[in-house]
Amino acid sequence: KPVTSPPAMLRLTVLASVLAGSAAFTASPAALARTGAAARATSGISGMRMQAKSKSVPFLSQPEKLDGSMAGDVGFDPLGFSYFFDVKWLREAELKHGRICMLAATGCLVQEVVHLPGEAFSKKMALDAWASAPRAGMISILVAIGLIEMISNRFCLTATDMFSNPNRVPGDLGFDPLSLGSNPANRAKYELAEVTHGRAAMMGFSGMVHQMIVSKQAPIEQLMHFKPVDTTLFKLGGAAGNLGY
Repeated sequence: KPVTSPPAMLRLTVLASVLAGSAAFTASPAALARTGAAARATSGISGMRMQAKSKSVPFLSQPEKLDGSMAGDVGFDPLGFSYFFDVKWLREAELKHGRICMLAATGCLVQEVVHLPGEAFSKKMALDAWASAPRAGMISILVAIGLIEMISNRFCLTATDMFSNPNRVPGDLGFDPLSLGSNPANRAKYELAEVTHGRAAMMGFSGMVHQMIVSKQAPIEQLMHFKPVDTTLFKLGGAAGNLGY
């Protein structure tokens, strides 16, 4: 019979101890099977969650706070504002900016044909009209708007306190002189119309401003008498030019 030397016996003993110790931290085949099934189930659920994509930006995930309960909610939040701010506060801001831009877009068009008396109000382009209007009058309008905003919101203007009253609805000032929201179906219809038209007006007003800067023509005038932009002579004009841009 072969005789095993003491050093060899020592090495075999150490190896057996290591194998025995590692077996204590190794799951049994049945446990491994259970773990694998659980992992596959979890990964399936995660995959389903990952598949929920934004309707407006299909390659981005659906923001969890934009659940479609608000009018016009199509999951558009590419910068992730809804993860950091109250969604009601964001909707309040969207509605107010939309309403302002609906008025501003209308004003850009009306300014071409209707003016107040006086040379300072005779400009056809809205940018020129803004630049030539008396500063005291513009400041008075700004102060009046600021006071209305603060008083109507009871001086709660931030994302942390504006909706401290859970019953407050974003953008609802109780203004409905024509009773358009007299029933839930009509109300839902006009809420969607308002936010949709407000978004279009924000884009439209921005386009009008840039169009006036580039073309040096008012919107209606450019539609009636289009002039291509001469890129060799291009420079900012109107109020933008006066301001040094």
